[in-house]
Amino acid sequence: MECIHTFVVLAYKESEDLERCIKSVLNQKYKSKVIIGTSTPNKYIEKFAKKYNLEIKINKEAKHRIGDDFDFAIKCGDTKLVTVAHQDDIYDYDYSYEIVNSYNNNKDSIILFTDYYEIRNGEKVYKNANLTIKRILLTPLKINFNSNKKWAKRAVLRYGNAISCPTVTFNKDLIEFPVFDCNLTCNIDWNAWEKLSKKKGSFSFINRPLMGHKVSEETTTTKIINSGVRTKEDYDMFKRFWPKSIAKILNKFYKNAEKSNKVKKR
Repeated sequence: MECIHTFVVLAYKESEDLERCIKSVLNQKYKSKVIIGTSTPNKYIEKFAKKYNLEIKINKEAKHRIGDDFDFAIKCGDTKLVTVAHQDDIYDYDYSYEIVNSYNNNKDSIILFTDYYEIRNGEKVYKNANLTIKRILLTPLKINFNSNKKWAKRAVLRYGNAISCPTVTFNKDLIEFPVFDCNLTCNIDWNAWEKLSKKKGSFSFINRPLMGHKVSEETTTTKIINSGVRTKEDYDMFKRFWPKSIAKILNKFYKNAEKSNKVKKR
């Protein structure tokens, strides 16, 4: 049977979690293709590519912008379905199997994504305020009948970004490049989902936590939150769904919720 799914491990500099991510995407029930994409080639990345016999694709036109790296990674995959595996994260044994199965049942899927758990201080966290809020926001897409409805796709985005980027698989036949806006620093994913929500097709949600997203003081998300850039970009996103007065109120609540991304050090 032809393989229709690829994991592109997006490697950047020298992450201590890179090998763990690679091992997780190789250890899948559905044997996806696995390659490494990077804009920062180095001996550290080459070591793991050689160890696991993986091809490295180098972004030779890298501008070291997150959006550029993500778009490059999607293009690296030569299958219909592509998951950009963030080097700090891990993917459970059933992830690609469930993604491919969902696609086969719903071939108009623009993106397919799963629930997730957090990895904090090396431990898997399945329940906290942040995860609970996102799961509530995703309720409209828990009913498969709604997955291609514009109102449902936008409903899961209007109170915040409920779709976690590392969980997402892209259907390359139904997206257009650039997917990600490089002028944004933080909300490149929320912005991408908002644009894709207007397109004909489904947002297919698998209501199971099938990957682990690392949350630490060193992750890009945490650094962006601490820089204060996120607040302005959040407000700009809320204005796409709400009048300015309501957008300001939601932005204030959202800013307070960012505190949950901070990790208590042992």
